[in-house]
Amino acid sequence: MTDDRRTPRARPETLARRAEILRAATATFAARGYGKGPLTEIAEQVGMTHAGVLHHFGSKDRLLLEVLRHRDETDVEHLPDRRVPDGIELLRHLVRTALANERRPGIVQAFAVLSAESVTDDHPARPFFTERYRTLRGQVRAALEVVCAERGVDAPATVDRAAAAVLAAMDGLQVQWLLAPDEVELAETSAFAIEAVLTAVLDSRPSPLREESDAAGDAERP
Repeated sequence: MTDDRRTPRARPETLARRAEILRAATATFAARGYGKGPLTEIAEQVGMTHAGVLHHFGSKDRLLLEVLRHRDETDVEHLPDRRVPDGIELLRHLVRTALANERRPGIVQAFAVLSAESVTDDHPARPFFTERYRTLRGQVRAALEVVCAERGVDAPATVDRAAAAVLAAMDGLQVQWLLAPDEVELAETSAFAIEAVLTAVLDSRPSPLREESDAAGDAERP
């Protein structure tokens, strides 16, 4: 027995209108942050009323989350089945994402502003970013482990730190690039950072930095 009920599809004009609102919200949140970016300003940009925006998204909090989800969806829309790859292809995907970000500074700016704001306890985007980073760390960790296995190397115990370092480098570089786009090469420097982390994961030799810090710690111990 089949269920003939269908979820009604949004009309093309409705989808176009929502996309227009998302673009305006992205620009507003990027320039003013979430707290100081009013819905009235977003509504004015698209020739609507405050109530009209709420009709499409329900609340400012939901609009914010849709902006963030839309940003993530655009990162994978060119991939087969829109699925994130694994192994070395995931790391290459991160570099390609950084290259794409060089062509969309407004979206990068909105992400940087909102991710920084989300560290406060009551920010509506905090759960989104908490889960996002948890998921990404897991994906990058798994990718590093696959690369290690393919090369016959045991993944080090520090692979969790390596995964977090990859994401920290990418997001930190975005901030530097936004502040000085003529001085920081976002894609090339992101690739350099990822390659450096990957090399450290594959190379079991002690780090000179680690050796010096360990020696200093031993000297301080009684």
